Formats: sequence, C-alpha cells, structure tokens
Amino acid sequence: MTDASVYLHVNMKANEQQTTWTVGELAARFDLPTNVLRHWESIGLLAPERDASGYRRYGRDDLVRVAVIVRNKSAGMSLEQIGVLIDGEAEGRHQVLEAHLRDLDERTRAIERSREMTEHALRCQAHDIVACPRFAGFVADLTEGRTPSVRPDEWHF
Repeated sequence: MTDASVYLHVNMKANEQQTTWTVGELAARFDLPTNVLRHWESIGLLAPERDASGYRRYGRDDLVRVAVIVRNKSAGMSLEQIGVLIDGEAEGRHQVLEAHLRDLDERTRAIERSREMTEHALRCQAHDIVACPRFAGFVADLTEGRTPSVRPDEWHF
C-alpha cells in the first residue's frame, strides 16, 4: 500500500507539470484581457509554446511569469523594468533593480506621509484642515518652494 501511495504522488506531480492553459484560460485566471498577454508576448516578456494548430499553450513557467508581471506592475514597475527583473542575463540588471528599490522606498515614505495627514485630518479639531498649522506642516516643503520629495511626474494614478 505504501508503494501505491508513493506512485500516486509522483504521478500527480508529473501531471501537474504537464498542465497548460490557452490564452483565454490564463488571462481569466488573472482577470486580464487576452490582448494584454499577447502584448507581453510581443515585447518579449512571455514566450508560450504553440500546439500543432498554432494556438498558444501556456505552461507552469508562463503562469509564474504572468504572476511576477502582475505583482510588479501593481507595485509601479514598468514593463521594461519587469523585463530586466525576469531576465537574469539582462545588461544593467542590478542598476535597474536598485533604482526600483530606491523608488519603492521613496513611495513608501510618501504613503506614510499621506497616512499621517489622513490620520491627523480625522482627529483634527479644526473645521478647515487647511487652516491647521500642524496639517500645513505636512506640506511645508511644497508651500515653501522646496523641491517636493515626490515629483508630480512620478505620481501614479
């Protein structure tokens, strides 16, 4: 009985690795339109296999790549940066990734400042928070003409 259990486990693993998805199935799994996956393929982020009829078949590695793209895109990484991230041989890889870490650190600080402002606004006794000196202190760098710590061209909407 032990051998059957071991055999079944190995067999399941082999089948799991052979699973493939169509472009529609993979896109649906990530709630993406299919043209997004095709675009990522056109710029080299994905390279799905093709079946005998020429249809795209995405494997487990493609599934992981799409997950990496989706996660990092939502964190503000550009597709070009993501390409460098998933290409271990990319020229300048460390510089691109280090620059992204610096960007993440700055955006984290900006989010923390915004959180402090929001928390203060919730507790502030001033009817008009713009008149509150402490609240105005949160944006003093901007009102005093100093360089903002996060430039408007880096804002992510």
